[in-house]
Amino acid sequence: MNYSQAVAHLYALGHELARTPPPKFDLAHMRVLVAALGDPQQRFKSVLIAGTNGKGSTAATLASILRAAGHRTGLYTSPHLVRINERIRVNGEAISDAEFASTYNKVDETAKRLVERGELPWHPSFFETMTAIAFEHFAGASVEIAVLEVGMGGRLDATNVVEPLVSVITDISLDHQKYLGNTIAEIAGEKAGIIRKNGVAVILPQHPQANDVLGRAILEKDARAVSAAAHMPPVTPEADAKTAAGESSYTVTALGEEIRIQPALRGRHQLRNTALAIATAVELDGLGVGVPAAAIARGVRETRWPGRLQVVSGTPEFLFDVAHNPDGAWALRAALSHMYPERRLVMLFGAMRDKAVAEMASILFPLASAVVATHAENPRAASPEEIAQAAARTGAEMVLEPRIPEALVRARALAGSDGVVVVTGSIYLVGEAMRLMGIVS
Repeated sequence: MNYSQAVAHLYALGHELARTPPPKFDLAHMRVLVAALGDPQQRFKSVLIAGTNGKGSTAATLASILRAAGHRTGLYTSPHLVRINERIRVNGEAISDAEFASTYNKVDETAKRLVERGELPWHPSFFETMTAIAFEHFAGASVEIAVLEVGMGGRLDATNVVEPLVSVITDISLDHQKYLGNTIAEIAGEKAGIIRKNGVAVILPQHPQANDVLGRAILEKDARAVSAAAHMPPVTPEADAKTAAGESSYTVTALGEEIRIQPALRGRHQLRNTALAIATAVELDGLGVGVPAAAIARGVRETRWPGRLQVVSGTPEFLFDVAHNPDGAWALRAALSHMYPERRLVMLFGAMRDKAVAEMASILFPLASAVVATHAENPRAASPEEIAQAAARTGAEMVLEPRIPEALVRARALAGSDGVVVVTGSIYLVGEAMRLMGIVS
């Protein structure tokens, strides 16, 4: 089948969480699939990154560092802003439509044979199929090392069939409780499932419950813990202001050298992700994947990760940020307070109904002179009416506009020439708004 048909068939599989009844997560099924494909994931080195917030930014930064070091690098992330191809990249280039279609056909035909033989109970899920496509593409493209972002959790995630050189765990908070657990400790236990026996785990101090679980997992697996704290800059009000404005610059010591770091991604929270990427690069260098100090500096400086505190100048100015849970909302609020202390903000907001919409609204909406609630293009998306109901206690002035094109028009008008439109919430809203404005294609 051609590209359009392949994408349609893939989406028709449905996400594993949407199935009725939902199948149990089981890595054994993913192992059967990749084994039938010849275990493509064994033909390249890998780094596995789990967490609640920041894993995509960490993955993008590390991949940029590895490319700067001259390694042919794969990057697998999810979800995507606009096109599904964005999830699978080699040296920064998304998989082509033709390659996507041919690789999908190979994986799909293999899966159907396995089901027919009774070796699989059902066709692999959307994410399992996407992950197999990524592994196949990376192997076929002679990738040397792939940076893999866990889809959800870690222990039973489809990506966890690899044997990573390094396991990285970013900040953990409450999200996907229905599937991962109702406490940070339970969720951290799922994330810790990517840590390998006698392996290397790169972490940062975070919530005490998460620290405790991760620490015990590292001890139980005789793994080596590497703290990225040494690669964090000093905390000062002046440094915070410069970071929010995208003007941050600081020095770290790594690989025996002083390295000048100029992050491309705005926000203090991104400094944690950058530190994790730097610490991982240092570990990889010690494991034989050469990473010169200059490549770390260049890779951080050249990282591109759209839709994360991304500013587009104009009248009005636009800021795009994927703040899809309360922790992300707090990070955005902190950045907005530094970036626009006296500017009028109009918020264009959409979110999935299974997210903590009321809590995100309580964090963000008080900053805005008006909020335009809209409906992201996804069956899980909350309606503008549902968003308004969840935000009732904030007292925010709400404008309900179900279609994103019209919502953009309303937000522009409300902001005026000297205001700022903040597009946030679901990645699907942010991506569609950026596409409609011609920022991404």
